Amino acid sequence: MTAPPLSVLVRSFLRIGLLSFGGPAAQISMMHEELVERRKWLDETQFLGALSFCMLLPGPEAMQLATYAGWRLRGVSGGLIAGLLFVLPGAMVIMMLGLGYATYGGVPLVQALFVGIKAAVVAIVLQALVNLARRALKGRASWVLAGLAFVAMFFLSVPFPLIIGLAALWGYVQARGETPGAPLIDAHVRPLHTLGTAALWGALWAAPVVFSWGMGAVFLTDLALFFSKLAVVTFGGAYAVLAYMTETVVATKGWLSTAQMIDALGLAETTPGPLILVTEFVGLLAGYAQGGMSMAILAAALTLWVTFTPCFLWIFTGAPYIERILSRPRLKGALAGISAAVVGVILNLSVWFALHVLFSSVTMTAFGPRPDLSSFAALNAGFVILAAVLLLVFRIAMVPVLALMAGLAGAWHVLI
Repeated sequence: MTAPPLSVLVRSFLRIGLLSFGGPAAQISMMHEELVERRKWLDETQFLGALSFCMLLPGPEAMQLATYAGWRLRGVSGGLIAGLLFVLPGAMVIMMLGLGYATYGGVPLVQALFVGIKAAVVAIVLQALVNLARRALKGRASWVLAGLAFVAMFFLSVPFPLIIGLAALWGYVQARGETPGAPLIDAHVRPLHTLGTAALWGALWAAPVVFSWGMGAVFLTDLALFFSKLAVVTFGGAYAVLAYMTETVVATKGWLSTAQMIDALGLAETTPGPLILVTEFVGLLAGYAQGGMSMAILAAALTLWVTFTPCFLWIFTGAPYIERILSRPRLKGALAGISAAVVGVILNLSVWFALHVLFSSVTMTAFGPRPDLSSFAALNAGFVILAAVLLLVFRIAMVPVLALMAGLAGAWHVLI
């Protein structure tokens, strides 16, 4: 088809970026409506094939799907426009919310508002767990894999990347019916061009990391290296990697507290764009603790760069080969194994967050977190139950539930 005018492309993807609330399912649905049904820029087969490809990749699949669509329509420039417009509106909102949180998060009323937000976050993660389990757990083996992933992460503290790697290996080995590769989408794709693309985007990804290291900025280098590693293992969406992120930034690095991590997720849920933007909030708070406002902004920008530059690397390098990649059943098997393990990982996250919301004292032991039963917070439990009913029973949208729970908690603080 003829490439759409640049102005139309910008308007379409800006609309998607500004309205992309509600997580990847809602975002993908919006893109399908805009790109397939309304604009007719992609047909159903192209859209679903691209979505399957993006699900094989680490990182936010909705953002990568937008990038692929832009690339398909207008090459690299179109991919950059689509990908950036999907991310930047939410990133700017997160920046403002994060700076406000860093400045006013200690005010009692603000802390009270976040009691309601934390309760809603527990219910939101539970909702994500239920939805993913319905899609990913199709047989006894997948249920066992999910259970093993939960036990390994919650009780044994097995690193998230190792769990994902073993699950992918299991799924790859179990898959059957490997077939020869399908023809390339573009018969003129050149391997040297692919290598050049990978080298260019790899260099762009590494540039600020190398610069920080060369300047002797230990904190920024550590931050960039951690979130670069996170970008490589972010299979299964932001919820899956949050447990690993929480363990590292709270227990290992000491950059944030568990309460701040839950607050970060709650605020990220209220913004458009991919949920993995929570990494920007984490980087901002870690930077603020290290060096105030200027360091916070620098750390947030660096975190954004190393989180999303790899997405362009994966898409621009792999997009021409989508049909060949998707013809490999073993790769689909690896994805199925990862999806099953991710259910267990998100269950770990659900329990972790719930314990820290429902109990004011939680101690880490050799076999996972242990709450002090005498520190049970009945009010928080009531908020969690209410949020779960609103989300799971009445199916009210996520953002209104977050706003309502924050308002109720704030009103309770003022009136009681």
